[in-house]
Amino acid sequence: MLERLSSTATALQSNPGLAWGLWWHIGLLLLSLAAMPFDRRRILGLNPWIKPIKFDLSVIVFLITIALLLSALPDGLRTTKLWMGWGFGLALIGEETLITLQSARGVRSHMNFDTPLDTAVFAAMGIFILINTLLAGGLLFAWCRTETGLPPATVWGVRLGLAILLAGSIEGFRMVLHGSHTVGAPDGGAGLPFVNWSTTHGDLRVAHFFALHALQVLPLVGLALAATRLRAGVQLSGLFAFAAVYGWALWWLFAAAMRGRPLIAP
Repeated sequence: MLERLSSTATALQSNPGLAWGLWWHIGLLLLSLAAMPFDRRRILGLNPWIKPIKFDLSVIVFLITIALLLSALPDGLRTTKLWMGWGFGLALIGEETLITLQSARGVRSHMNFDTPLDTAVFAAMGIFILINTLLAGGLLFAWCRTETGLPPATVWGVRLGLAILLAGSIEGFRMVLHGSHTVGAPDGGAGLPFVNWSTTHGDLRVAHFFALHALQVLPLVGLALAATRLRAGVQLSGLFAFAAVYGWALWWLFAAAMRGRPLIAP
């Protein structure tokens, strides 16, 4: 079972929906990388292709992770794994394609209500994000209700990673309600290289990013602990302690952003 969990190629071959999603995003990434050097336009002060590049990289990692997590579930859930794979793959294809199209148009993709078309695009993105979030909740339910044969630290690493990811999705909806990702100033000010997190005001994207990628961090910590010679109870204690610190750090990042404090100030 551990070999199945570590085999990315096998995991993707067994789930065509995720494989299609992965190759689609690799194509979008290559398109954005090719277009970026020739585009002198700016969206909120940045080259318009930087945002789809960031999202494509994140989604590629996410889809590979989901493929591994689905492949580790019992073969008796094959039908469920297939439709979940297609759900994740198609929802993310829809969202990231719209982000890329908005960048090609030279306009913001998120929280853009400037025209009826922009409003419709953002609404469609919201539907795709909601579908992805619901599927992540279903995956957490599956990992809580089925026996995988993996060590407890590994199983709980996955469960906690999915739980924190869902919390990060809720924080993403909070960002939408706020109307911008910057707190204390309009979006588009000075920011860190590439990620562009604000260096002068609070930025809600910081906590959102680390919450979403808990899906990679917590399972890896669980795998590392499971590979030690520590007793299972000690492994679990270490994992829960790490998750508690991680969760506290996320709350601190969110609270600091809401107070208008940047992650790193010049």
